[in-house]
Amino acid sequence: MATASVAGKGLEGVTATTSAISSIIGSTLTYRGIDINDLAQHSSFEETAYLLWFGELPSRGQLESFCRSLAQSRAIPSQLIDLMRAFPRDANAMACLSTAISALAFYDPQAQDMSPEANQAKAIRLMAQFPTVVAALQRLREGKEPVGPDPSLNEATDFLAMLRGERPSEAAAHIMDVALVLHADHELNASTFAARVAASTLSDMHSTVVAALCTLKGPLHGGANEAVMRTLEQIGSVDNVTPWVRDALARKERIMGFGHRVYKEGDPRARWLKRMSEQLAGETGNRKWYDVSARIEELVKADKGLLPNVDFYSASVYTYLGMPRDLFTPIFAVSRVSGWIAHILEQYADNRLIRPRAEYVGPSARAYVPASER
Repeated sequence: MATASVAGKGLEGVTATTSAISSIIGSTLTYRGIDINDLAQHSSFEETAYLLWFGELPSRGQLESFCRSLAQSRAIPSQLIDLMRAFPRDANAMACLSTAISALAFYDPQAQDMSPEANQAKAIRLMAQFPTVVAALQRLREGKEPVGPDPSLNEATDFLAMLRGERPSEAAAHIMDVALVLHADHELNASTFAARVAASTLSDMHSTVVAALCTLKGPLHGGANEAVMRTLEQIGSVDNVTPWVRDALARKERIMGFGHRVYKEGDPRARWLKRMSEQLAGETGNRKWYDVSARIEELVKADKGLLPNVDFYSASVYTYLGMPRDLFTPIFAVSRVSGWIAHILEQYADNRLIRPRAEYVGPSARAYVPASER
């Protein structure tokens, strides 16, 4: 009798499904066949989301209509703001975000409508409302009133404006936009897989996104750049890098932000984020975080042959943009929701319940022993 092959630990090397959304071949990441480097250089977050959802780059008219729909959908219900106002100020930011997105479904008239038309409408609203929710959460945590969205601005600019209470510079807005493009999708990563598993049960879109958020919350996924920033703060200055890294390596400690399960020749997104970190270091007049990061990279590469992944330089980029450390993962979600939605829509369109098997390694068959005889 034939038996199923046993998957590697963590499903490493297992192909779990087919998808036409993004691919990783060697060190090349593509969205719908277009190299991430081309998208980072030429595209926008809105255009990238359209590409992920619909499979092709939009015409000028299609992009204008898509951007207009997003801009007009950013506002969130006042009842949700009242709910977020009651969250503890010191509550975990990702726990707050997943709770808020789950509650957002209460106020969506199509929340339980699973028709393709309703799912498309919900996709627009969810992507548009994510930055509004994250910005409002942060301002409430700071004891400030939320700032409403400005439909005249693009997603990246409006997010920074709602977060800061003032319009960002063009350079900061552009860097935020590129960061959103870089983080939008990444094949079948843990949170995307969680979203697809939830979608395969025909759970509604808000619930599937919450499943992805709960998975992203883990420090081995979305929380990695927060861990990187803690490391940079602990080191403090370039002078401290060499002894810190050598001590960490001697103790065989993992240095967060290096290496990748899939990329073996370097993460293409990391090169863009390094460049953006250096640019912001120059613009802010504070080179410390970039210089410390670059020196860590030099030492880890020389000693271990490891290259930085997307999390390493995104930590300093977000810090230069004025983001508190525990907001890094929610910002990741502001971008990645576009990719989650693309995968959810793809799963809905050709669905089969995702239900793998497990190889049993427990005790062999045995009899039940009554309590009096144990």
